[in-house]
Amino acid sequence: MINLRDLTIKELKGFCEEIGEKPFRAKQIFSWIYKGAESFDEMTDLSKALREKLKEHAYIGKLDIIRVQHSKTDGTRKYLLGLEDGNMIESVFMKYKYGNSICVSSQAGCRMGCKFCASGLDGLKRDLTPGEIAGQILTIEKDTGEKINHIVVMGTGEPFDNYANLKKFLINVNDKEGLNLSMRNITVSTCGLIPRIQDFSKEMKQVNLAISLHSADSETRESMMPVNRSYPVDDLLAACREYTEETGRRITFEYALVKGKTDTKEQIDLLASKLKGMLCHVNLIPLNEVKETGLAGSNRKRAAEIAAYLETRGIPATVRRELGADIDAACGQLRLGEQEKNK
Repeated sequence: MINLRDLTIKELKGFCEEIGEKPFRAKQIFSWIYKGAESFDEMTDLSKALREKLKEHAYIGKLDIIRVQHSKTDGTRKYLLGLEDGNMIESVFMKYKYGNSICVSSQAGCRMGCKFCASGLDGLKRDLTPGEIAGQILTIEKDTGEKINHIVVMGTGEPFDNYANLKKFLINVNDKEGLNLSMRNITVSTCGLIPRIQDFSKEMKQVNLAISLHSADSETRESMMPVNRSYPVDDLLAACREYTEETGRRITFEYALVKGKTDTKEQIDLLASKLKGMLCHVNLIPLNEVKETGLAGSNRKRAAEIAAYLETRGIPATVRRELGADIDAACGQLRLGEQEKNK
């Protein structure tokens, strides 16, 4: 049985031909899937005979809402979603002046081992399929009754560690018969897998790229992010410069402010010098407290001081808006809590 949410429209045409149907049916089926249909019976412009045939060969995967946390301050909703095999993932619905944004996960768990992140504390369970990544959007649009305008692939998992499925997901949500969402309204965040950054610069030129940097000093970064052993920060920044030259697009550097570790004058001076002249923007993140990591975050006053200083050095910088402060806002916290509860 094939999960049709996992297929691109081109693959769906091939599937239709395999079951003896005309390829044009793929467009109808694909459109229904991205309207949120969860059963073939909802596809009312298909004949009953075709709907029965689809039931014999395929299904439409769905995610179960296990738990939702609602922020009382800003409308943020954090979802814990169940996959068909019992694994769990998290997604966050956020409201902005320019529209609604969703942060989706790309893996169940993560194997990158970043010390400040709750997502990888239990390791990697598996990659998500294209349909499971898209399913987060379809499930939350249905639950909220609101349209999603922007996507950030910045939840649980390392997107470039699941690159093939990520690409199919991006193609599907961009398709005019899918969510018809502009690639420029999508951001993908990576901890720095250089070969995939190079692929991304050629294959997904219009999608925004964010880099989880967190320190421009190799020793400091490696102490928090094991990926730095394989892809040292200076090599990563060289790849980022190549990316901006290849695409003409600005990179966002995510920079978590860990008190006494990444927020010192020496660290910020080094950051400014290494980013000098690059087409980039720094998004400063006062670290969410996750008790399991043992790391403390800088306060927002210190974050604002650093942003102002970077601006004087010619580096555009902002402090990330605090959303969902009254709920488990850090990636992985809700999932981690549910796992502990079920032990």
